[in-house]
Formats: sequence, C-alpha cells, structure tokens
Amino acid sequence: MPGRRFPSRFSQRIWDPRSTQSTAAMAVEKIKKPNKRSVTIFGYPLSIFFIVVNEFCERFSYYGMRAVLVLYFKYFLKWDEDFATTIYHTFVALCYLTPILGAIVADSWLGKFKTIVYLSIVYAVGQVVMAVSAIQDITDANKDGTPDNMTLHVALSMVGLLLIALGTGGIKPCVAAFGGDQFEDHQEKQRSTFFSIFYLSINAGSLISTLITPILRAQTCGIHIQQECYPLAFGVPAALMVVALIVFIVGSPMYIRNPPQGNIIVKVGKCIGFAVKNRFRHRSSQYPKREHWMDWAEEKYDKLLIAQVKMALKVLFLYIPLPMFWALFDQQGSRWTFQATTMNGNFGAITIQPDQMQTVNPILILILVPVMDTLIYPLISKCFNFTPLRRITVGMFLAALAFVAAALLQIQIDKTLPDFPSSTESQVKFINMVNRDLQIQADNQTISLKGFGANEDYLTFHNQFTLVLESGQQNTVKLANGTRNTMAIIQGSKLGFEKFDDMTSKPEKGENAIRVLNGFGSVLNVTVRDKVFNFTTNMSEYLSVSHGKAEIMIKDNRGSSCVYTQELGFGSSYTLIIPSTFTFGEMCSENIKAVMDMEPNTVHMAWQIIQYFLMTSGEVVFSVTGLEFSYSQAPSNMKSVLQAGWLLTVAVGNIIVLIVAEAATLKDQWAEYILFASLLVLVCIIFAIMAYFYTYTDPTKIEAQFDEMEPEEKEKRKNFDMPRKGSAESHKEDRRSSDSSSDDECTKQTKI
Repeated sequence: MPGRRFPSRFSQRIWDPRSTQSTAAMAVEKIKKPNKRSVTIFGYPLSIFFIVVNEFCERFSYYGMRAVLVLYFKYFLKWDEDFATTIYHTFVALCYLTPILGAIVADSWLGKFKTIVYLSIVYAVGQVVMAVSAIQDITDANKDGTPDNMTLHVALSMVGLLLIALGTGGIKPCVAAFGGDQFEDHQEKQRSTFFSIFYLSINAGSLISTLITPILRAQTCGIHIQQECYPLAFGVPAALMVVALIVFIVGSPMYIRNPPQGNIIVKVGKCIGFAVKNRFRHRSSQYPKREHWMDWAEEKYDKLLIAQVKMALKVLFLYIPLPMFWALFDQQGSRWTFQATTMNGNFGAITIQPDQMQTVNPILILILVPVMDTLIYPLISKCFNFTPLRRITVGMFLAALAFVAAALLQIQIDKTLPDFPSSTESQVKFINMVNRDLQIQADNQTISLKGFGANEDYLTFHNQFTLVLESGQQNTVKLANGTRNTMAIIQGSKLGFEKFDDMTSKPEKGENAIRVLNGFGSVLNVTVRDKVFNFTTNMSEYLSVSHGKAEIMIKDNRGSSCVYTQELGFGSSYTLIIPSTFTFGEMCSENIKAVMDMEPNTVHMAWQIIQYFLMTSGEVVFSVTGLEFSYSQAPSNMKSVLQAGWLLTVAVGNIIVLIVAEAATLKDQWAEYILFASLLVLVCIIFAIMAYFYTYTDPTKIEAQFDEMEPEEKEKRKNFDMPRKGSAESHKEDRRSSDSSSDDECTKQTKI
C-alpha cells in the first residue's frame, strides 16, 4: 500500500485486538463488562459503523498527506533530496514509535475511547497546521510567489508533523480494539466480519487518498502568484480528519466502553527489569546459576508469566534483522517518488503524477494476497515445506531484488540526463541571431551555425576559451565554473555576442522550462497558459510549463498577435527564438525557431512497475507471514508485546534510511540503491541462519503445564509478597485474573 501498509493494516486485520490486553485484563473485562446492549442492525452493533467511517477518514487523512509530503519538502521548503528524505523517514519512524505510548495510555489510564478522542484532536490540529504551513501568501509581502519568512513555514511544518505523528500513532492500537469491544460474546461471527470491513476501509481510504491528493497538489492556487496547491493537498486530508473526529464523537452514546485494566507491555517490562536487577545483585559465583536469565524473576513473578516472557523474547530476538526490510520498503514514498520525477508519466489518456505511482502498491496487494494464498503457497508446499521463516527470508530477498531493479532503472535514466558541468568545468551553447550562416571557432573547435540556428550540444571548457567570430576577431571568454551558458551572436557594426545563464539541472517535477530570446528589435508581450515571460534583457526568464500542447501568444504594442504551438513532454528545456525577420500574420509561427537545451524524459514511468511488483510481492510474503508467525508463537497474553516489537522494527528501519541518507557520500543514486540491496541480502543471510536454529513451539501446551500451580509455590509467593505493603492484594488479584484468563484461552485454543 502507499507508504507503510502492513504494520498498520494487516496488524489490525490479523491481530485480534482483544489480544492487546493482558490475560488478567481479559478476565476482569468479562466480569466487569457493562450490561448495556447496543442498538443492532442486521445483527451488528450500530456503533461499529461510526468506527468504520472514522477509520476510512483517518486513513485518507494520513496517507493523503504523506503521499505529497516529500515533494512538499523539496519544492516548497526548497530542501535537497537527501535532507527531504531524512525528515520524511524521521516522521514515519515517529508514527511507528508512538503506538506503544498510545497503547500504554489507553490500557493503563484513559481507556480506549478517551485516548482516541483526545489524540484525534491533536491529530486534527496537526493536519490543520500542516495546511497553514503550505500557504505561501501568509509571508509573501513582496507578492513574488516566494515566502519571505521560510523559517516560519518550516517551524509550522515540523510542529504539524509532530502532532500528526503523536495522533496517528497514538490511536493506531486503539481503534480496532475499541471496535472489537462493541461485540458481545455470542457475536464472534459478526466480530470477524467487522475486522474484514475494517481492513477494507483502511485500504479504501489510503488508495483513494493517494490517487486524489497528488491531483489536488497539481492544481494551481494563490492570492498573488498561482502555484502548485499544497494548501489544498494538505487541507482536504485535514478536513477528513475533522470529519473522522466528529463522526466518532457522534457515535459515543452507543459505544460500549470498558475501563482500563492495565497494560501487559508495562508488566513485561517490569518483569524483565526485575530479572536483570536480581541477576546483577546475585552475580557472585556463590549463587547457583539458573537455566535462563529470566528465571531470576521467580522471587516476584509467576512461573507462568516468566515462561510467557521467555517465549516472547525468543520471537523478539528474530525481529532484530527485520528493520532492514522496512528501510527499503518505505523508500517508495521518498527515493522512488524522486526517481519518478525524472521519468515520462504519459499513459495516453491520463497523465500520472510522480507521487501517484505509489498507488501501484495497493493495487498489486489486492491482486497478490489472494494469488499467494490460493495458488503460490499451495504449489510450493507440494515441492517442500515452505515454513513461515522461509517465507520471511524470501520476502526480504524479493525486496532486495526490487532495489536492484530500481538501480538498473536509475542507470537507464542517468543515460538520458544531460552531461552537466563539474565544479571545474563550464559549458556553452551558441545561437546565431544573424540572418546568414556563420562559422566560428572556440579554441580548437570549429562550429557551423545556420541563420537563426544553434549548435546541438553544449561545449565544455575549463575556466576560459578563445572565441573567433570573424577572421582576425578574437575574444577571450571567461565562464564561471559549474555553469551552463548560452551565447547569442548578434550583428552590430561588427559581430558580437551576449551571454546568458542556463539551467544546470533538470526542470523540477517533470515540468518543462521555456524561455524566449527576443531578436525582433522591439518590445513584445509573450505569454503561455496565462503565464507572462519576464524580460530583463533580450532573453526572458524561464517559465515552468507542464507537458502537453503549449500555445505561446506573442503580441506587440499595436495589438497584433501571433500564436506559436510547441508540443512538450516531461523535463525538457527550450529557448524560443523570435528572429529579426519575424512578422505578424497567418504564417507568423513559421518564423519562430525552437532550440532544445535539454531533451525530455524518455524513460517511461511504467518501468517502475517492475520494482513495485517485486517490492509488493516481498511485502505480502514478509509482512503477512511475519505477523501470522508471531501470532502463532506468542503466548496468549503476549500478542500485544510482539505487535509493539513489530511496529518498532518499522521505526528502526526508517531510522536506518535517514542515517544512510545523511552519512553516505555516494555520488550516484543507483549506487545507493545497490548499497541498500546489498545490506538487505547480508541481513537476509543472517536471518536465514537464525531461522535455521529456531525451534517452533506451541505456547498453548507450555501454558497448560502451568495451569495447576503447586501449593508450596503459592505459599512461597505469598510469603515473599506479604511484606510489600499496598501491593500484595493487587498482585494476587492480577494472578487470579491471569489464571482465569489462561484457562479460558486454553479452552478456546482446544476448541479451535
């Protein structure tokens, strides 16, 4: 899906939200569950429809904003690609760190309903702040279309993203679980259907938003200067988040609200912390060793809980190599989007924006998930045992192949890019503005120029060169290093030249750069698509024009006009020559000459589908299998712990990207793709070795061994806990709840 999908979507679909609570909490919940009966429609609580609509709007808001975020950094805030990538992945990392905080707050203090409401308000405020930060007119005092106080826009953007990360991450573990709370025990079938509908709303919201917000971004808006409409692209997601909050609150009278029962993540952390401290206190050799370091928690915690923590840690150990996969996966929204800006997005009847290519991911997911389950896995299983850990290994390898494909594509793109000058070179192109053919010499190179024509390629020089226009007429021309220049040869009493600065990079966002060289001898008004060419000399400034047919309107002071049509692709640059022989009339356009300074992008955007296919295949095999494996290997009350660990791997993966983006000194983008692919292959090998030595367990059987605790063990714990004032009663209550819930879970597993 666009950006990150499976940690947010498949986890909400596969992980039963009831498992995010401790076993004790589940038992207490059964006792304390309100007797309130909700209104039902077709057997479903009416309240869940508000929750589903809320989730659709929230996912639309998040993925819609995120789809255009990296382009906003580069083209509005004027950051370079590396820094934009760094901030983008920092934001994504925060979005996957905050769910742990949200789960703890909801389960320990506020409860799910209040947590969702409060953090949704924070979320909505963040989206509004982002929309405001994109309004260039609020600091554009001189009305030139460029913000005068960019620091304010950057500050607003960072505040907005911080609030969004806190909001979206904080409610992530709560919404699906809160929806599950609305069903009663006899509504298992309806609850299962609800999670399917819930998952569908997530996909629908993200897919639609990823299609729509790039279109909104491509619109023009502004009070003084019409520019790309980032305020609209961020404003619509902000409006949807406000709608999500209102819809959720409207349904509040119908909700079943369970009080917070404590968070198992906190309990596991305390258990591990006690084991470490107790082991440190008994580090002397006089104390006998224990089979496992977690056994040092036996003085305070149940053996059942300790055994469950051991099983969870065993799975969490396998998570260590996994962040590298997410480091590659999340670059679909950053590096791959930047790559698409240098490609041809013309698909015939429609034009695909660079940030719309991310929609290939959700489309392929809808196709590949059933294909994998019904065709690929059964076929492979006939040949050998395709275990979950083997699937995860294959998923990582496919992601590495996706980056190899991206590198090969980047090499082809680089071949079509202009050969720009290095820091010690300068380049020049000559245009003959005289109505006769000329032959000039630059150093030892002889150039033939037709009347009102130009040489095809830029010539490269070091610092300066000698230019001979006519016999015996020598000129020493000095050029600044790292620049491209156009020299227009003009006729006066003798031949002379004018020097103009050219672009030293491809036009941004796949648009085309057009300028006009006026050799007509009088002032002309030249426009294209309501944009006016600004002349400070005979050469106008560049104007950015999108692809398609561009009609250039030329007018003089007497009202005469001429229309010249130029077909534009993606990423080209032209200089239009209006010669001295130009005349208005029916055939006026034939007098205008177009000199191509940069060729349009020739590599089609459709080639990215290959790398998206490989990455999405890897995502399906890796993420779905990883969550299912974790679920099957997790103890009954530790599923939320493993889910928190899974989300943490996503955050760490994004941190890896920002470290590499800042630390790597690779000149070529394709080399960075190969670096990431190589790192993932290395990690894939390490994970395969770890998986080889992993022994699958049955948590249900292990937990069943602890159902009947020996009387002396209970007495031992009682004697240990008695001196601890204020904690004994609550600890025994937790234990009774844990035992009760373990029995229920065991019975449930037996039935399954």
